[in-house]
Amino acid sequence: MLEGRGGARAAEPPWWPGAVPAQSRRVLRYPEVLQGVHSGAGEHRGLNGMEKRNRRPSMAEVAQHAGVSHQTVSRVINGFAGVRPQTKERIEAAIAELGYRRNNAARTLVTRRSGLLGVIAAGSFLYGPTSTLAGIEEAARHRSYTTLLATIREGAQQEFENAIGVCLDRAVEAIVVIAAQEDVMRYLSSLSVDVPVIVVGPDPHELPSLATMSVDQNEGARLAVRHLLELGHRRIVLLSGPERWVDAAQRTKGAVEECAAAGVDPVVVHGDWTPASGYRLGREIAERAEPEGALAVFAANDAMALGLLSALHEARVEVPGRVSVVGFDDIPEAEFFTPSLTTVRQDFTELGHRVVEAVMAEVDGQEADLTPVPPTLSRRGSTASACG
Repeated sequence: MLEGRGGARAAEPPWWPGAVPAQSRRVLRYPEVLQGVHSGAGEHRGLNGMEKRNRRPSMAEVAQHAGVSHQTVSRVINGFAGVRPQTKERIEAAIAELGYRRNNAARTLVTRRSGLLGVIAAGSFLYGPTSTLAGIEEAARHRSYTTLLATIREGAQQEFENAIGVCLDRAVEAIVVIAAQEDVMRYLSSLSVDVPVIVVGPDPHELPSLATMSVDQNEGARLAVRHLLELGHRRIVLLSGPERWVDAAQRTKGAVEECAAAGVDPVVVHGDWTPASGYRLGREIAERAEPEGALAVFAANDAMALGLLSALHEARVEVPGRVSVVGFDDIPEAEFFTPSLTTVRQDFTELGHRVVEAVMAEVDGQEADLTPVPPTLSRRGSTASACG
């Protein structure tokens, strides 16, 4: 029903979503709710019935409903192998139908495991760190773990220490730290806790006392520059990320080394991850553009590449005819840039899976596989041969 003038009720027009014939409408009044309403199946619903329905079902009830043992249900809930796929599907269906939720307090007492994974993200909600966080949360959920998330501001050491304390107070089984900035690496260098810690971002040599995991940023930058070199480009500009960022330093290092190996001396321009910094470089290139010779730019993230493309388009500098552009990240919008952006792709789903697998290995006292996730190059329309 729609509210009319003066509080009067107006009938919904026939095109209004959810409009139903007036004769089929029924208004439940408060006394009826208290007395209870019987459904067609004969189920009594009211205050007493609502309380009964809200009672948490037990694992034994799930087992009875699925026609299996209590132990089999426990194996499925706790992510153990050895249960036939058909049986697992039947148990999962029973869990969904009954609305079962495990009692983590009881689980912790029995198994000495809380099912909690602490995740601390520091200083950024940009595409890379947030996608890493999403990948970790998804992988943890598939392993029946709940993530306890804390986000801290850049340069806030006390917040970082408080976040570690909260994780330990909640009896997390392990802690994952997404270390996007060098400040966090400094905090971690003196960290001493009695649970496994996995750090996402730094290279192993940067934090030798802790387990580290990442997409191989150095190799990703090398892929981008190698692609430009293979197209015959010798005039290369590197638009780096901001100082004190772990990924920015790794990408710049890889790009400079790949250029040096080919005898190319690149121009390095410092950006700040934003489209605005790419736009500024684009305007500068447009003002200095020479008629002869193609130029190539490796932007250390796709956002800066977008700003660069915008400035070049405004100045009528042809891409990729006069300037080739490569980005980094392969954000979902990259293939819809004008032209579509050649860029380095990071598989954050795979990264999240590997981080959680490493956590599980550390928790079980096994050696974790900390091999970096390899990046790939997505070739699109923003790069072309230097010879035209």
